[in-house]
Amino acid sequence: MDKFVPKSNIQKILVVDDHESVLYATVNVLKQQYPEAEIFQTQTVKSALKELENVTFDLIIVDLAMPETMGGTAQPDNGIQLLKTLMRQYPTLNIVVQTANYRALVRLKAAISNHEGGFTVADKSVPMSEMLTKVDWSLKGLHNTPREIRSGLELKPEWLEVLQLACKEGLQDIAIAKRMNIGERTVRHYWTKIYDVLGVYPDKGKNLRIQAEIRAREEGLID
Repeated sequence: MDKFVPKSNIQKILVVDDHESVLYATVNVLKQQYPEAEIFQTQTVKSALKELENVTFDLIIVDLAMPETMGGTAQPDNGIQLLKTLMRQYPTLNIVVQTANYRALVRLKAAISNHEGGFTVADKSVPMSEMLTKVDWSLKGLHNTPREIRSGLELKPEWLEVLQLACKEGLQDIAIAKRMNIGERTVRHYWTKIYDVLGVYPDKGKNLRIQAEIRAREEGLID
């Protein structure tokens, strides 16, 4: 399987936030954007993990400053631990972090880089329309993190090899996988990392691969 596939065709989304006003606003805008989806909501780390035990989700939207249990203190460390658990136990789960304290995510830099599912960050101070864009990108398996989180992140040798095989030799993902002796799913995972490092994200009417090639040539990664 290439993606985190639900048991039915109905998308299932879990929203985790202890602020009732934010939770209400997020859930309602999601219902408008995804009217056929099943939207679940919870307010603590413990209840979120319980939901994940019982339901196969396509996407989880989570705040960082969360209480571990109802009545507990909301702390970024709780959200960080929740994300660690999610990425370890559900490696292909699509994740959106909706927070005003995104700098704390630097502690998860390695885990985010290795995560196979979509992973995007939506600043709580931006309009809901931007949050929906991050939801869409995450559902597509893309990564989008603030520059502060990915600063210093270099293009790994295997990512560079994918770029060279695609842009210089014109190989498609199946052929790249055979050449590198890896799975096609792994090749697609490498592409999500390449896009994030190069700062290339979906733009209506533009091809992601072509934009990645242009940026890679501008940066001198390929001739």
